[in-house]
Amino acid sequence: MADHTSGSVRDQARPADPQARAHADPAPVGLAGLALTTLLLSIVNTGLVDETGALIPVLGLALFYGGLAQFVAGLFEFRRGNTFGATLFMSYGAFWLSYGWIVPHLLGTGAVAQNALGLYLLGWAIFSSYMAVAAVRTSVVLLGVLVLLTLAFVLLAVGQFLGGASPHVTVRVGGWFGVAAALLAWYASAAAVINATHRRTLLPTGPR
Repeated sequence: MADHTSGSVRDQARPADPQARAHADPAPVGLAGLALTTLLLSIVNTGLVDETGALIPVLGLALFYGGLAQFVAGLFEFRRGNTFGATLFMSYGAFWLSYGWIVPHLLGTGAVAQNALGLYLLGWAIFSSYMAVAAVRTSVVLLGVLVLLTLAFVLLAVGQFLGGASPHVTVRVGGWFGVAAALLAWYASAAAVINATHRRTLLPTGPR
């Protein structure tokens, strides 16, 4: 890696602003917010825990950690001149903020709401897929996160379209893909923090 921060989300298309080196790397916060919020929701989707009670902490995280904190991380990536990181974190931050608002309004509203949520998730699958293409120029770990998120969004969308009174099996499978994506995103966040603190690569993220 070019440095010991989260080079996994560094924009390869343009040199970094020299002034940006004076600022802390926002990527570990963005990745951690993505990881924890995705993990909790994905565990709910797998069916391992009851959805009714578990959604309360999920929605809280969606608004403040996966949403607000990740969105702010994206703003700082803009300041650093990182197009990829800014697009990634601001978009997923907006996803979680919107999710935290949408889901309470859709609970118990039937098949029409399921189809609407399916379209919503499909749109995020498209976003994740082209970000995965861009991530080929970043790191193996981040590429893995985005590929897994793309598959999770696709499966969750299909599950909404096919679902009835109980979650479709594809929702549960999508939940496991989400768990894998969350754990990998957590690893990327940990690698960025630990490598930067120790000023050497202790946790590799793969070649760029």
